Amino acid sequence: MIPVILSGGSGSRLWPLSRKQYPKQFLALTSERTLFQQTLQRLNFEGMQSPIVVCNQEHRFIVKEQLEAIGLNIQGLLLEPFGRNTAPAIALTAMKLLAEGRDELLLILPADHVIADQQAFQQALKVAAQAAEMGELVLFGIPAHSPETGYGYIKCDLAVQGTLPEGSNRVLQFVEKPDLARAREFVESGNYFWNSGVFLFRASRFLEELKEHDPDIYDNCLLTLERSEPHDDEVKIDPATFACCPDNSIDYAVMEKTRHACAVPLCAGWSDVGCWASIWEVHDKDENGNVVKGDVILHDTRDSLVHSNGKLVTVIGLDNVVVVETKDATMVVHKDRVQDVKKLVKILDDQGRKESLNHCQVYRPWGAYDSVDMGSRFQVKRITVKPGASLSLQKHHHRAEHWIVVSGTAQVTCDEKTFVLTENQSTYIPVAAVHRLANPGKIPLEIIEVQSGSYLGEDDIERLEDIYGRTEGVQSRSVAG
Repeated sequence: MIPVILSGGSGSRLWPLSRKQYPKQFLALTSERTLFQQTLQRLNFEGMQSPIVVCNQEHRFIVKEQLEAIGLNIQGLLLEPFGRNTAPAIALTAMKLLAEGRDELLLILPADHVIADQQAFQQALKVAAQAAEMGELVLFGIPAHSPETGYGYIKCDLAVQGTLPEGSNRVLQFVEKPDLARAREFVESGNYFWNSGVFLFRASRFLEELKEHDPDIYDNCLLTLERSEPHDDEVKIDPATFACCPDNSIDYAVMEKTRHACAVPLCAGWSDVGCWASIWEVHDKDENGNVVKGDVILHDTRDSLVHSNGKLVTVIGLDNVVVVETKDATMVVHKDRVQDVKKLVKILDDQGRKESLNHCQVYRPWGAYDSVDMGSRFQVKRITVKPGASLSLQKHHHRAEHWIVVSGTAQVTCDEKTFVLTENQSTYIPVAAVHRLANPGKIPLEIIEVQSGSYLGEDDIERLEDIYGRTEGVQSRSVAG
């Protein structure tokens, strides 16, 4: 059995902590480990191979860094240039394996879910594996114990099925997110489950069903894989071909159409932590039902979640609210309206606001940078470079830079010169100078960068050499460094 970790979501309902360039699966929202790391760690048991991860190529270095932090290796990384939903991601993975002469069972797992009961999860997997060995396409259903309107539902035939293993049920119907009245009917009926988004099937069986029910995705993915670039354990998906692929989920493309869908109940403390109310539910609460993190003081406040990322946050006389503070944004929402956070993010996108894309602190393969201050012709950043890492050899056409070393050792290239700076030393990088910043030391390098010029956009960078494979030979549209 091969776990296939789908790590392509943006987690917009968990804004302002989750941003497009650093989405919720890479955040430590429920423990000291990120949701992505927790997903990987729960797969460490007999009979499970090392995973394959499908992610956006912009997240490649975040994935590798988080894997390294928990000492875990994977057997493959598929890098999508942009999202095309779950059906193409799964199809590309299955096709890649079949091309290698492999046809294992694939356990499809979103990278951003919580499953608290490991033993119950493994028991459900055993039942699902029996059904998958018989050619079934198995999904894991969460017993619907409350009328949630944010989940998709599946209706199952709970009568004994002679053709299915004990503990599995034939799927009769898929229902999109219902209104509250219908959700209550589903819960009262007892034969509806929430669709967890977790699936198990043999690679060849999924592709057979996909070819029958959505041949456009099947054909496009075959061609895309032929034109993609494999390198070691990575496959960089060809963007030109992939752009023609229909954007569709596994539910719409296959599961709602096949006659071979069955469900296995999963009673394992599952949550998709898809909104702030879900985060509140999975955390321990104080005597007033509150969940707090960071520098928070509450008075006469109940059943609320308050998250501070640095500043003191105080709340007085409010019930059932969510307050989340970050360096560049603060959100206050009633707990019953947290599904609308996604609408707010769309407004930010429509207005071209950067707060939906990145935090003030932006993570790069070599480290991170934090925007400290900005004016019409200047910008101040705090830059941290990991030991042994270096930024690309680059130049800017519209800005000059001053670098001041706060801690660590900096190796600086500026045109024909290469020299070393230590704590409290500084240097000047003129406009159009070819330059590079590197950390030759064994501790993180921290510098303050002051940019000045007529244009300070992050797209004013021409990479000439790059150890991370980002050299394009033309002016880059990526963020600095």
